[in-house]
Amino acid sequence: MLRISGIKISITKNQKEAIEKEIMRYLNIPFNDIVNYKIFKQSIDARKAGRVYFVYSIDVEVKNEAQVLEKNKNKVITTPDLSYTYVQSGKGKLVHRPVVVGTGPAGLFCGLILAQMGYRPILLERGQDVDARTKAVDEFWAKGILDEESNVQFGEGGAGTFSDGKLTTLIKNLRCRKILEELVNHGAPEEILYSYKPHIGTDSLKTVVKNLRQKIIELGGEVRFNSKVTELIIGDQQVRGVIINGHEALSADVVILAVGHSARDTFEMLNNKGVKLSPKAFAIGVRVEHPQAVIDGVQYGELAGHENLGAADYKLVYHASTGRGCYTFCMCPGGYVVNASSEKNRVVTNGMSYFARDGANANSALLVGVEPSDFEEKHPLAGIAFQRKWEELAFQLAGSNYSAPVQLVGDFLQDVPSTGINNVRPSFKPGTTFVELKKCLPSFVVETLKEAVSYFDKKILGFADKDAVLTGVETRSSSPVRIERDENYQAVDVKGLYPTGEGAGYAGGIVSAAIDGIMAAEAIASKYAPNGAG
Repeated sequence: MLRISGIKISITKNQKEAIEKEIMRYLNIPFNDIVNYKIFKQSIDARKAGRVYFVYSIDVEVKNEAQVLEKNKNKVITTPDLSYTYVQSGKGKLVHRPVVVGTGPAGLFCGLILAQMGYRPILLERGQDVDARTKAVDEFWAKGILDEESNVQFGEGGAGTFSDGKLTTLIKNLRCRKILEELVNHGAPEEILYSYKPHIGTDSLKTVVKNLRQKIIELGGEVRFNSKVTELIIGDQQVRGVIINGHEALSADVVILAVGHSARDTFEMLNNKGVKLSPKAFAIGVRVEHPQAVIDGVQYGELAGHENLGAADYKLVYHASTGRGCYTFCMCPGGYVVNASSEKNRVVTNGMSYFARDGANANSALLVGVEPSDFEEKHPLAGIAFQRKWEELAFQLAGSNYSAPVQLVGDFLQDVPSTGINNVRPSFKPGTTFVELKKCLPSFVVETLKEAVSYFDKKILGFADKDAVLTGVETRSSSPVRIERDENYQAVDVKGLYPTGEGAGYAGGIVSAAIDGIMAAEAIASKYAPNGAG
């Protein structure tokens, strides 16, 4: 196929018809010479008010390709081959099947690659399958009854299952295409292959993770739920297996730790076993909610609400006089602020959208960077203690019933308590309580947020609207711990142990975590042969 780039089409046009006309014009060929075409990449140009365009790169199959290429050699290229190439299997002997701990993006894609290469992995998940997990989460949001093993953080699909399902990443890695193709093969919408800001949505993502699980099983793998790894078996600095639920021993030569950023009890177990951990920088803050219509209007002007555009988003960064950075994170157009607690008597917020992104509110995290020097002690797990402190205060201040503390933006900026909701209704469940958020956030975070909100209002008019709602606290944007590993993805002091993904401190999102899981699988496959794993 031939790739043509820079095709610009107004969003108000019929995209299919316009694309076909542009292909004919660009290549100077009649319609009948087009055999097939597909969109490789779609971006959006909204720099001029009232004039919004889609910009396409398109792969085209044509009759007489060599002749067309010669005529247009300064404008087109032959479509590059982006096929994923499996690594060459090593010769080492695996006595036991590889064990993958966790079924978030890192664990699922590590397990999928190993299964596709014939290693028959065993995936262990502390939480429930996605259907049972969804029921547990719904009960928590409705009644405040928390299941500490199966919640927004733990269970099939990991924390990303209850999110916007964003697939954007700054990583330039050929494995990105493999991930997107597998997601589409297992039920995700095809548009994620080319969309400028691909997302699946929590509703579609649930189907995808179930299908990925089934594929792993079809290829000889095994997936076990309600199977929490409570201890590693280590001998002579080599992993020998795992203990499940405190009593069941499972032998293993290779254990992949893809436990997620909230597996605090696992981090404590690893620290007690002498696995090298380091405290890591992360960020904390709040969620902000605005009417989605306001964001659409600012970003798209008179074209706001056009069916070809969907709900608008934003991404903002500010460096405050406090010396801290503040940034928006995991912006959820037409989404919901959700209760993401995983431990009793602590409140954590996150954001979520369905695929349609048709909720009344837009929400985003407003986060401020935190460094290990901010922690109250020097200890590998000091970041966890720091998170827990603010989560516990949020829980207590909001009524000790898993309601969340909220404050209107105008009141937050003026240091006065809020007394009522106006034109933005909080989406958080099971409920909210008016609280001065400065009482459950570090002072440097509060001061940085105040500066940042005022600055962001210059970029997104209405961002500092007095009636916008702030919900606290968001503490789980990334892991506060790094499990140290070498260049071969193996823990520095335990052979056969492969820390990967967000929980290990090496990723920050669905795609980057999945890439890290794939690379861990490749490191294992490069070392060991698949045959004979018992």
